[in-house]
Amino acid sequence: MPGVPVNHVNQRDFVRALAAFLKKSGKLKVPEWVDTVKLAKHKQLAPYVENWFYTRAGSTARHLYLQGGAGRNGVMPSHFGRGFKSVLRRVLQALEGLKMVEKDQDGGRKLTPQGQRDLDRIAGQVAAANKKRWNKPCWVNTLPHSEKKKKKIRN
Repeated sequence: MPGVPVNHVNQRDFVRALAAFLKKSGKLKVPEWVDTVKLAKHKQLAPYVENWFYTRAGSTARHLYLQGGAGRNGVMPSHFGRGFKSVLRRVLQALEGLKMVEKDQDGGRKLTPQGQRDLDRIAGQVAAANKKRWNKPCWVNTLPHSEKKKKKIRN
């Protein structure tokens, strides 16, 4: 489906599809230490998923598409734990190697036009798969509603 932006498709499906695209292309340079590294100091173990680097790269590219480069992100989460900057830096360097991300002159990094085209194309594929599966537009609530029992209000 052409013309579907990234924010109109399911986030989880999009990140999984983008991670599969990055893995299938074989151009993303994955560091050697990905099996042993923790992702934050408040974590106890390394990630269980073996392809977490591709997922992190996909979610970082999606974040750059939606939010842009450096800037204020609004309200802090209530349970904040700072992640390791080196992992994010390596993900961004790998995306720069694919020419999806470039350094901004004002600081930070931004998505290149080629990267934006790739993300829009993958969003169209996810939307088409979602429409085929649910036979509805992708931006409509696609999950079937569970039947909820209505509570009777007593006077």
